[in-house]
Amino acid sequence: MEKWKCTICDYIYDPAVGDPDAGVEPGTSFNDLPDDWVCPDCGVGKEMFEKV
Repeated sequence: MEKWKCTICDYIYDPAVGDPDAGVEPGTSFNDLPDDWVCPDCGVGKEMFEKV
């Protein structure tokens, strides 16, 4: 699965890990994240991420 990087703070969303603090299970692709999901480090929306 592809990783995605926040263009503001450089946080990397890794689908293998998910975002357990936000209730996102490991194995969840970036495209399957809820529309209201935000970067856990800086709080920006998915539109501020780019594929790495």
